[in-house]
Amino acid sequence: MTIEASLVGPLTAAARPSWVVPAERTTAVGRLPGDDVTDPFIRLVVAMLAGYPDKTARSYLSDLRAWSAWCEHLGVHPFDARRHHTDLWVRHLTTEPQPSNDGQPLSPASVARRLSAVSALYAYGISVEVLSYSPTTGVRRPKVSDESSTAGLTADELVMLLDAADAHSPRIAALVSVMVFTGCRISEALNADVDDYRYDRGHRVLRIKRKGGKTASVALPPSTVRALDELICQRHDGPIFLARDGLSRYSYTSAYEQLKRLAKSAGIASAKFIKPHSLRHGFATESLALGVPLQDVQDALGHADPRTTRRYDRSRHNLDRSPAYALAQALRRG
Repeated sequence: MTIEASLVGPLTAAARPSWVVPAERTTAVGRLPGDDVTDPFIRLVVAMLAGYPDKTARSYLSDLRAWSAWCEHLGVHPFDARRHHTDLWVRHLTTEPQPSNDGQPLSPASVARRLSAVSALYAYGISVEVLSYSPTTGVRRPKVSDESSTAGLTADELVMLLDAADAHSPRIAALVSVMVFTGCRISEALNADVDDYRYDRGHRVLRIKRKGGKTASVALPPSTVRALDELICQRHDGPIFLARDGLSRYSYTSAYEQLKRLAKSAGIASAKFIKPHSLRHGFATESLALGVPLQDVQDALGHADPRTTRRYDRSRHNLDRSPAYALAQALRRG
């Protein structure tokens, strides 16, 4: 389905005519993709998302569809929306049951993400002179907890999961090993090809594509190298992780479901809450607990901001690490 088609539903005929292109903005709207019969909001969304990688564009599109549907609910065109419309949306998302969230209100992080997408769209519209106002300006963003909401795994549970994966199949053994020991996202692992498995300055590495399209090489420990060698065998091209047909790429849905079954069979208490990101969470928390410097863990995870990495540091509130003790000792007041 095209971006245009996915947005037409929320923008019903009743909502579209409420916005008329001001004469001074007709030229700017005309420069957007699409024709004169396509709603300007859809044309603006298509133009903005053209600059994002596919995965990011799909995520933004989902949030923009939700905003479009909310505007339709209020009977206002997205280009006519004002701050109070956005404030009402935030209240609705944080207090009312949401079908997309199993009937629960959205978490502050999810609401903040949606606001980020909508804010980016209006900022883009202003930059290309289609709009002069953003209904997200000044809107209070929900406070996001500095704790990761993902169900984490202890070191013992990671061992249990690795053992269960080794007993399951070469594909699952290699996938779990890659994720546990590199901290990469499941999409990064599944999108890797055989020729991404290589050497770099004496290290065996896997080249992955991060969020935003950046390429990075992650180091592989010997156990992961053995697992990948067994999986790949004599293949020289194609996806590393193949589906059951031996030709197509192993899908995210299949991997997600298999990991949950694996966690359950391994006897992990929180198995029903485990998701692929739990392995990335485990990599970060256990690496930090072992004393690996925050900057090294940040680089391994591909985080642009160290504050994101710190969310995984379970011991950062440990009073034994308080600088007060080091300072007292240095000032001979221990």
